[in-house]
Parts: sequence; C-alpha cells; structure tokens
Amino acid sequence: MKDLVLQNCRLDGRYDVGERLGRGSYAEIFLATDSLASSESSHKTVVIKALNVFLQNDLDLDLERTLVENFQNEAIALDRVRHPNILSRLGHGSAKDLRGTVFHYLVVEYLPGGDLAKHCRSNKLSVKQALSYIEQVCAGLSNAHKHGIIHRDIKPQNILLTADKKIVKIADFGVARSDSSDSPITRVGTNIYAPPEHSPLLAGQTGLLEFSKLTPAADVYSLAKTAYVLFTGESPRFSANQPLTELPHAMRPLPWADKLVEVLSKATATDSRDRYQDVSEFWRELSEIGTMDVSAEAAGIPIESGIRQSFSTTPKAQIAKGFTPMAPVKPAFDTSKNLKLKEVAPTTRLDSAQIKHPLPSRKEPKAMPQIPMPPSEPIAEQVDDSPLKKPRRRRSLRAFGILAILLVVFAGSLFATYNYFLGNPLFSGFGRTATRSGTATTDINLRPGPTTANRPIGLVTKNSRVRILRTSNNWHEVVIIQHGRPQNNGSRPDKGWVYGSYIAEE
Repeated sequence: MKDLVLQNCRLDGRYDVGERLGRGSYAEIFLATDSLASSESSHKTVVIKALNVFLQNDLDLDLERTLVENFQNEAIALDRVRHPNILSRLGHGSAKDLRGTVFHYLVVEYLPGGDLAKHCRSNKLSVKQALSYIEQVCAGLSNAHKHGIIHRDIKPQNILLTADKKIVKIADFGVARSDSSDSPITRVGTNIYAPPEHSPLLAGQTGLLEFSKLTPAADVYSLAKTAYVLFTGESPRFSANQPLTELPHAMRPLPWADKLVEVLSKATATDSRDRYQDVSEFWRELSEIGTMDVSAEAAGIPIESGIRQSFSTTPKAQIAKGFTPMAPVKPAFDTSKNLKLKEVAPTTRLDSAQIKHPLPSRKEPKAMPQIPMPPSEPIAEQVDDSPLKKPRRRRSLRAFGILAILLVVFAGSLFATYNYFLGNPLFSGFGRTATRSGTATTDINLRPGPTTANRPIGLVTKNSRVRILRTSNNWHEVVIIQHGRPQNNGSRPDKGWVYGSYIAEE
C-alpha cells in the first residue's frame, strides 16, 4: 500500500492540500483550498477525491483500467443528477504527487456541517427539522431517479449538512447504478440500511426473493430506514433486512406515531413491489405528519409541541449559496498504465508563507512543518554517481541478487511442499475450509497459485459468482459458477486463485 504524498502541497498549480479526511479501497480524500477562488466564494474550500490504484495488491492493467473507468463513471453520474440537494462536482484533473506517482482526481464541494449520523447522535431533531431534511433528500433522489440513476447507498452517513445545518446534500454516488442495468446483484451499502434485493444471499439465483430487480424502490427502503434515525435518534439495527414495524416505547403515545409506523412499514416491505414505487409517493404520505398536533408531554422527549407545519405534497429542493446547474467539463481520464507524463502537472510543496487561506479543521490548528526541497533536484533523481562508489555499488547489487535468488528457491520449495500435502489424500483436509461462495466486485486475474508471481491464466469478470474452495493468506481458490458477462474465449479456465479482497462473500 502506497499513500499519495499530497499534504501541504499545491496540486495542479491551484489546490492547496491540507489534511487527509479519509481513505477507501482505491481513493484518498483530502481537504483543500482553491487558491484561484475568491475569498468570498462558497467553494474556497473544496474536497479532493484522489484515485489511488496502488492502495491494494494484485494491480494489473485490466484492474487499473476498470478502476479508472468506474472513477470516471462516478463523475458522470454526479453531473447527470446535478441538483441543489446533491453534492456537486466542481472539477477534475490528473497530476503527479511528490514521488512522481500519477493519479486522477475529482474536486467536489465541501460541506462543513458534517453528516446526519453525527448530527442525530448529538441533537434531538424536532418533527419539523426531520421532515425538512427528508423532503430535501426526496427532492434530490427524485431528480436522480428521473435521470435513471439509483443511488444504492442512502444512509445518514451519506447525507451532508451545510454550516448552518439547514440544507442537506446527498453524497457518494460511487456505487450508483442505472435502473436499466441487468447486471447480477452485488452486495453494496451498509446492511442496516440496504434493502433485501442488495443481498446476493436473498436476491441471487438461489435467493428467497420472488422479485429482485433493482428499482427506485431500493432507495425508498434505505431512505425510510434513514427517516427512522431522524425521528427517533436511534439506529434501526434491530430491523436489518426486515420491515420497520414499531417505534421506541417512549414515542408510541405521540399523536403521529401510528402514521409514521404505517409509512415506514410500507416503505421497507421485503418485496419491493409492495413499497412506494418512487420517493415522491413516499414523501406525499410522510408529509401528512407535519399537519398533526405534536405533543412533547409523553416521556419528556424534547420534540416540538403544538406544531401545525404544512409541507408541500411534492418534495421541494432547498438551494444553498454557490449552487449552479451548470456542470464542469466532462472528464476523459486516460485508462492506460503508461500515462502521458509530460502532460500531467507536477505537485509542488508549499511553505508556510505560501499558505494564505488556512483550511477549516475539526481539530486545533497546527503549523505544518517546512521541509525544504530544491525544485531543480527531485527526490527520485538524487543519485550519487561518483567513480569511487561504483565498485562498491556493483558488489552490493551482486550480493543482493544472490540473496534474492536463494530466497526465491527457498520459497519455491516451501510452496511445492505445501501443494504436495494439499494434493496427498492422507492430508485431504489440511488447509481447507467449509465451501463458501461469493461475488467478484471487479475484474480479477485468475492465477495458478496464491501469489502475484504467477502469470494470470484467466479472468474472473466483475459480478461473476464463484465457489470458494479454500483460502490461503487472503487468497481464495475459486471455481466460477456464473460469469458476470459473456465470455468471448471459451477456452479460458474456470478454476484458479484470486485475491480475496475483491470477492464479496455471500
């Protein structure tokens, strides 16, 4: 695993990168300041989502191409569903970090108010506040569904707040899918909020669901589980993959409790055909709660009393400062491993004098260390070629080469012994585990042994279903039981080893 070296640097001659906010399987998230934006701009502070294909092992050309294509599709999906209550993409680019590693990145707007999960843990929302947030999410999802995009991972953690906590925006379209897609079901999202049709165990060929097609009703299910959190302040953990049929005891006497249970129960039905078929229909029923008298007398819950708040039956968007319906230039990332390096802007390190716009931080501000780096002498090129040191370097390289050969021979003998025992009937149970199955989350190389030292013998395509025969050091020996897409070459083997991180077990 190799992190990008970007902190305290100017990216692409424009973005002054600050703290790393997080890291996923193939991307790193940074907070940054746009040095070209006005100090009054709503987008002076931005978020950089950098694709880092080197965060995992077993990287090859096919996998890298798939990752870049998925990254570009995420940007296209964000532009396609552009809406006041959906996080906006502001730009994109390709650059080199201080080590010379080439990467692609997206620039998205920064919302300093945090996410709804954290907000609900520290604040009891009033009925009016909860309905206002849900209405905005419904407006954003309705727009996405209108353009044929299903989010598939709606949850409080993916709904972000503006600084004044009045406006929310849907984030993370990384696993979004077109509603016309007929690809096999893959596990996505958090189990607590994910509908049954997202589970390969329930929706696959051997699943229990009569109807498992992906429709907007999948987002309705996740939104209803999210609404439960907003109204109760509690996680619906007890109802994972099950309908919501009750509220906490303290809330049941409230005048609107029965109506809320009625709406949430229908929205989370196991069969998606029994749910509300679009978020507008869900909102129309839920908004009736806003017209009911609310009492805070029961159980002393700090919820507003006497509310007569009328909401529109059609979800209305709320627009924050800085929103524009115009999307930036569409990205066209190079999917080749040999990127055009001369056309990629290098990243430069900043010193404290260059940082004029401190980044907002959840922690106490700290001065960033100044590390001098002569611009005319990059780290990768600091090589001493003096004649006196060449013979010593040759001897060191020769010794290193001999040691490497010995290690390879030793490892090979261990591996051969291991495979002998596995193939011997006397040791038929050695190293084996119970048969399991799973789904490939991306294209994976199929190898003859559990190591990248072996050349690929085939390919497990994305969404292929496999049976796991055994596991060794996070590698799985698998048999493909259903290909994710049609195979042009029927002679490719269906059995081999794959890296376990790319298999979602059922």
